[in-house]
Amino acid sequence: MTSEQDDSRLRQERLRKLETMKEQGINPYPYSFARTHKAEELHEKYKDLAADTETEDVVRVCGRILNERNTWMFVDLYDDSGKIQLFCHKQNLPEDVLKQLRLLDKGDFLGAEGTIRRTKQGELSVKVTGYEILGKTLQPLPDSWDGFTDVEARYRHRYVDMIMNPNVRDTFRKRSIAIRTIREFLDSRGCLEVETPVLQVEAGGADARPFVTHHNTLDIDLYLRIATELHLKRLIVGGFERVYEIGRIFRNEGISTRHNPEFTMLELYWAYGDYNQLMDLAEEMIVETAMKVAGGTKVTYQGVEIDFKRPFKRLRMVDAIKETTGIDCNDLKTFEEARDAALKLGVDLTHCDTRGHVINAIFEGKCEETLMQPTFLIDYPVEMSPLTKPHRSVAGEVERFELFAYGRELANGYSELTDPLDQRKRLEDQAAKKAAGNEEAMPLDLDFINAMEYGMPPTMGIGIGIDRLVMLLTDSASIRDVIAFPTMKPIVK
Repeated sequence: MTSEQDDSRLRQERLRKLETMKEQGINPYPYSFARTHKAEELHEKYKDLAADTETEDVVRVCGRILNERNTWMFVDLYDDSGKIQLFCHKQNLPEDVLKQLRLLDKGDFLGAEGTIRRTKQGELSVKVTGYEILGKTLQPLPDSWDGFTDVEARYRHRYVDMIMNPNVRDTFRKRSIAIRTIREFLDSRGCLEVETPVLQVEAGGADARPFVTHHNTLDIDLYLRIATELHLKRLIVGGFERVYEIGRIFRNEGISTRHNPEFTMLELYWAYGDYNQLMDLAEEMIVETAMKVAGGTKVTYQGVEIDFKRPFKRLRMVDAIKETTGIDCNDLKTFEEARDAALKLGVDLTHCDTRGHVINAIFEGKCEETLMQPTFLIDYPVEMSPLTKPHRSVAGEVERFELFAYGRELANGYSELTDPLDQRKRLEDQAAKKAAGNEEAMPLDLDFINAMEYGMPPTMGIGIGIDRLVMLLTDSASIRDVIAFPTMKPIVK
């Protein structure tokens, strides 16, 4: 018998039990249950209760059945805080009520009332004096976690993954803690959380291919945002000095262990600061998040210990390249010289049409993966950063950093470009590339330029990939492990 046939047979058996419940006057889908304690609360309250001891304390618990033993004498009931054992015995329950327990299956929801006891084996239990069926399930659960290890199935049926694996639920709790910590950190420093449009006439603020949709009433194409940057900067122009958004970003790109077409990003813009101050702020925020999520600055990711203790290393891009390859980029004066040096190293130069793009490609191809400990890679070629202020002392570079750990980018920050004429020229160059076929180049957002002409103060801005940060803090190998419902290719039947 195939697995599908077996599951169908088990489902039919559950349907039969469901019908029997209804015939016996049992409502298998009631409206509520008055619980007095969660499992974790009971274990804490009665942690000093000795083995083979009973109390007269009456409690009401509820949750999902994940195991039963001795023909339903012992039931393992799980809520979102943990497990509590139910003791169902004929001394406390009538025979017909005990018999109805056999209509239950693994995965069903149950509410129970009874007194607290600790067994001779030391297991805290509820000695059940009454129970109520709270939800009959129709689909059988895997026999064990070992029976549900197919990665594709786990992501596609995440709800089953969560039922069977407490570590998965723990990861998403930690994700929530990380986001809450970041919010509290920024709010306590006078930052205002805002919301900006997801549907945009022009998708700008990053080099990425957007998703396109159509608005029927206006009869125009709109794009799902690829960044929140340009609208957040409009708010800085409008008089808000510290604004941030934690929101979903959409990029029409490939799927990998580090990429999902929709992901969560923090973007923060803070007036009257530069990228030096921003690196200090980012360090402080990430350390506080690590402390709350991981309990310290040291985490182990895929067998490698990473220490977020301050200060993080700061390394110029040209110095990183020289340390790794021996090439001094200051000697590469032209595009042709940079291209020839990169080709000798075996670097992929697809879409590299300027000297700056080639230098960045050398870094990505040869240096990026060496940055295992938290490192700010600073001072990028101007061609790579059309929204960034020119470097105050080095021609041809901009005041930009990216934060790397385990060889992966976590954050991207700038001293923001505030000169509207320079900004127009750079975006016009981007628009020309887009017209020439570069789908990831930025469009010319004339309204954004117009906003900048009303005046923008010196500003520092950063984007932090929430998913990648949570991956590191929870030792999750794939970005899909930290996204509850990752993008999946539909099953064609």
